[in-house]
Amino acid sequence: MNKTIVIIGSSNTDMVIRAPYFPARGETIMGGDFLMNAGGKGANQAVAVARLAGNASFVCRIGEDVFGSRAFELFTNEGMDTTHITRDPKEPSGIAIITVNDAAENTIVVAPGANATLGRHQVDQAAETIRSAAYLLMQLEIPLDTVLYAAKMGFDHKVPIVLNPAPAQALPDELYQWISIITPNEKEATLLTGVEVVDEVSARRAAKILADKGVAIIIITMGSRGALLFDGAIFTHIATPVVEAVDTTAAGDVFNGALVVALSEGKDLADAVSFACDASAISVTRRGAQSSVPYRRELP
Repeated sequence: MNKTIVIIGSSNTDMVIRAPYFPARGETIMGGDFLMNAGGKGANQAVAVARLAGNASFVCRIGEDVFGSRAFELFTNEGMDTTHITRDPKEPSGIAIITVNDAAENTIVVAPGANATLGRHQVDQAAETIRSAAYLLMQLEIPLDTVLYAAKMGFDHKVPIVLNPAPAQALPDELYQWISIITPNEKEATLLTGVEVVDEVSARRAAKILADKGVAIIIITMGSRGALLFDGAIFTHIATPVVEAVDTTAAGDVFNGALVVALSEGKDLADAVSFACDASAISVTRRGAQSSVPYRRELP
């Protein structure tokens, strides 16, 4: 079995409404279909790792409510290690309200609930697993202090750390020194660097700034335009398959989960990014978050 990939992050229940367009301030519109689906960036990435044949161990915090019970059952059924999933007796499980328009774009509002109580104590409980991991994958839907603490732990034990800096927020300088790979999309790269990323030229400028901050490998995801890989010396553009997008909600999460699986199997960076683009392309042809995550048998 492959060495463990540890995912530390959020677990939410997504409540998704389709609408012809996003309402303006103060506007009420009639939507279409409603879908309730398991989500959360951490959980989405953990499910992606598990479905793509990675050995996933998920560290998260859920409430003692029906949403938490349902999430735990789903994680167990996916075959991931649930040893380090803990339940908060006071806070509810996380909830996300998502609107998807006719162009397959989305807006998301998250009520973090128990995700906000995932702290150093829970990381310490998972320390043995983290220290022996092949990769540590994290996002930013949990407290930043927890991300910093886990990143330093992984760094001190020479565990490669992949950070998906979403939702976008400013990051302390020391975090850049500890992470091995950062995977922002265009909006996140813009916030982190001050460079408005709108094409490959501007993405290259942003990638150089992130490299100067201390990150060894930068991967800027650009939706249907693929991804830009920068290893500190060489830029490589990786194309993504052309598909008809239905819902882009978890595309970035599938990309990150697929990326670490490919790397854990020994693929080189370019091949790993290509594999991640392929997986992500499949996900956008389906509705929902975890329900859109492909299985390994569906990949080339």
